[in-house]
Amino acid sequence: MTMECIVALQKVTKTYVMGESLLHALLEIDLKVNRGEYVAIMGPSGCGKSTLLNVLGCLDKPSQGAYLLGGTDVSTLNDDALSEIRGSQLGFIFQSYNLIQQLNVLENIEVPLYYQGFSSTESSRTAKILAERVGLGSRLDHKPMELSGGQQQRVGIARALVNDPLLLLADEPTGNLDSHSGQDILNLFDELREQGKTIIMVTHDQEIGHRADRVVRLRDGRIEEDTRNGSV
Repeated sequence: MTMECIVALQKVTKTYVMGESLLHALLEIDLKVNRGEYVAIMGPSGCGKSTLLNVLGCLDKPSQGAYLLGGTDVSTLNDDALSEIRGSQLGFIFQSYNLIQQLNVLENIEVPLYYQGFSSTESSRTAKILAERVGLGSRLDHKPMELSGGQQQRVGIARALVNDPLLLLADEPTGNLDSHSGQDILNLFDELREQGKTIIMVTHDQEIGHRADRVVRLRDGRIEEDTRNGSV
């Protein structure tokens, strides 16, 4: 069976100017991710994990090299085009949830669809389906402050899924949760992987590394190791 490559980084380097010095956050990164893969990005602090996630999420452009997302070289696109890509093809899940406190569960899930121009009826219908999918169908009217951390992260996951993204990007999604809530979120990611979602997750959590299909370890801006878990 031919695997469909949806993420391809080709000799990607990211350099920041720090006064009179240059900081090489990423150095000649080559990385391919196929549709349906679950990849954990790991490594020590300062190794380039966050920079890599920002490039993958079209929040930052490579200084050199190419980034093909779904066959399109997004590294050549302007800011408006990148914004469109982020809204239509990417889903983001954050450690700190990034929910809008004034909005309830349903409204928070609907936010990406508002920016994509969906009707209120269609947005509401889709958001309700996603809320049910993550186990929050009975909490639609609750504000974030009325939810536990695990429930807030479930809202974040539903929001990331609402535009049916090509790629899910997660940044330490269990970092602010207790062990029980974190386990629930990891189980939900396992379900998403089984449903065919493509997931790239930055994590310090060894359990996530064990559960993912692959572990990509960075050190000093380079890929030190790219291994496939034996159980997959």
